[in-house]
Amino acid sequence: MREYTRYRAFYCGLCRQLKSSYGLSGELTLTYDMTFLVMLLNSLYEPEENARRGRCGLHPLTKREFISSEATAYGADMNILLAYYKQLDDWRDDHDPKGLALSQLLKRRARRVISRYPRQAETVRTCLKQLSQMEQDRMLDPEKAADLFGTLLGRIFCWKDDAWQKTLYEMGFHMGRFIYLADALADLEKDRKHGSYNPFIEQAPSPEEAKVLLTTCMAECAARFETLPVLRDAEILRNILYAGVWSGLPGQDNEERSKDVK
Repeated sequence: MREYTRYRAFYCGLCRQLKSSYGLSGELTLTYDMTFLVMLLNSLYEPEENARRGRCGLHPLTKREFISSEATAYGADMNILLAYYKQLDDWRDDHDPKGLALSQLLKRRARRVISRYPRQAETVRTCLKQLSQMEQDRMLDPEKAADLFGTLLGRIFCWKDDAWQKTLYEMGFHMGRFIYLADALADLEKDRKHGSYNPFIEQAPSPEEAKVLLTTCMAECAARFETLPVLRDAEILRNILYAGVWSGLPGQDNEERSKDVK
């Protein structure tokens, strides 16, 4: 419970940072992926933490703990960057009016992030554009698509230009591959039903092959994590890497996958 409370405090801290820096539209972009990144960077670089209790609009009756740091501000910026380009792609690909509306809401805010982090912004824009082109061309190449999303997340993991940059990039790369492939496998039947793009649509892996594919990605990610001098919140981060990421995946047993990754 103590670890869950601390994780939730980082999640709430990121939510509050998004609202403070980017308003309600920023708050709507909140993701668990960026919460993990904030905790990882906070543990590795150990910036000063700001912890306090308070109420928020979603939970007005109960005070909650909020934890934030410099890493939280970076996570909020990356959240905005990803959301902006994702909504822009949704509008260009599907003419989704929701995508147009949200991208316009985030445009001015995203420009601030782009000017602050040009390398991250260029990688996100380029990789999402190439993924979008793969979808339009119906290119059924799961490995190439996963590599693109891995490259995107790997660059976002690189907060600073320092000795840890290479390891963080590789960790993010393999986690990005895992996220893309896991999402594609989880959505396969739904995409078949609706005729939507999925790189596995014509040749889906067997459950055993899917297990090996995903376990390999997460094992590579965890291997990089274990080389980092992370002490603060290390057990929470390990719990996410070895067990939490498997939650909700069809046909995946958390305990067995955790053993395989280790």
